[in-house]
Amino acid sequence: MKCALVTGGSRGIGKAICIQLAKDSDYHILINYNSNKDAALDTLKAVEDAGSTGELLQFNVSNITEVQNQLDTWQDNNKEAIIEVIVNNAGITKDGLFMWMKPDDWNSVINTSLNGFFNVTNHLIQKMLVQKYGRVINIVSLSGLKGTPGQTNYSAAKGAVIAATKALAQEIAKRNITVNAVAPGFIKSDMTSDLNEKDLKKLVPANRFGDPEEVAHLVSFLASKKSSYITGEVININGGIYS
Repeated sequence: MKCALVTGGSRGIGKAICIQLAKDSDYHILINYNSNKDAALDTLKAVEDAGSTGELLQFNVSNITEVQNQLDTWQDNNKEAIIEVIVNNAGITKDGLFMWMKPDDWNSVINTSLNGFFNVTNHLIQKMLVQKYGRVINIVSLSGLKGTPGQTNYSAAKGAVIAATKALAQEIAKRNITVNAVAPGFIKSDMTSDLNEKDLKKLVPANRFGDPEEVAHLVSFLASKKSSYITGEVININGGIYS
């Protein structure tokens, strides 16, 4: 059984990625979620409706013990299964001006996006190296490339994952494992629901927010064998806002 793991797969972009992988590939979809089980079950139903199989994996990506225990337990119960695709999508925002930022607002954002990438990928990479095949796709952000005021913590976390993407890609390319990052701009999701779309879309040359499905199509391509000569890349998907 070949599997694709999507962290933060219960809602928004993560949910769209799970559904698109279900449509485009033969992968058994591992839907990671932290707390919202109902949303994760909705995603699982959509994956099954798309003609694929899947299951839920609950852990907080920022908690290394939890990550390792859950993944090891899953592997023990599925000895023949191989995780070929990792989509590091889990992330949170705690926006605010840097001078007022509390340590917890800094640390929780770094722990989820940056340490979450390490905790999940580091634990699974050895098996990928043995198999000599894999796809690691990191969902980063426009904020990690251009920096966004009020998001110094988020920009720092995503910028760090971008740099890690480029370094890791070079380490493991010989083993037929690609590592790429996808950097969405303004995408309609829970994370952007508080933003004023009417005003902000004026900043976007395409004059609209993107849909999660548009990001998911790109991720699905990067997760496929068709993308085997693309690695270490950061692909913007933002309607032309930063190019």
